Amino acid sequence: MRRKFLRFGRSDSGSVIIEFAVISPVFFYLIFAIFEVFTLMLSEGVLESAVRQAARSGLTGYTPVGMTRDEYILSEIEAEAILLNADNISIETLVYSNFGDIGQSEPYTDTNGDGYYDIGEPYTDSNGNGQWDEDMGLAGKGNGGDIVVYRVSYPWTFMTPFMGEFFFEDGTYTITTSAVVRNEPF
Repeated sequence: MRRKFLRFGRSDSGSVIIEFAVISPVFFYLIFAIFEVFTLMLSEGVLESAVRQAARSGLTGYTPVGMTRDEYILSEIEAEAILLNADNISIETLVYSNFGDIGQSEPYTDTNGDGYYDIGEPYTDSNGNGQWDEDMGLAGKGNGGDIVVYRVSYPWTFMTPFMGEFFFEDGTYTITTSAVVRNEPF
């Protein structure tokens, strides 16, 4: 009996299957994570291309019969971004009178000298919405000659839980892209 036990202890038959069982989950998880990162990068490129196409369509002012300009621009993005769920795509458009205004806050007088806008300090309501804004852009698609910034975002949820939760608190990465165009005269 002792001899059989010693022979069993020296035997290495079946060790490959045990090593495979230990290593394979990590290996397959890594392969799946690489595939997911590739898909995310591809989706970012597709969304960027879709936004550029939509911005080119939007700058002409063309609207097909039976559609609003917003619907037409969204349909352009949906047609190009086939990898993404169109229901989760969010679009923001801001109109500016010149390129230098993009991303600028509405002018204000810093009466207390702290370098920040505080409620009650006088300001110029550049976009006419009745409140001070960190970005003076006016919501909309603009008219001929206006500068329009198209900002599009899409929440990407990771399928591999460790990847999403390790890199992002809620497991979601937001794909964002933008395009800036000057509308043609229309």
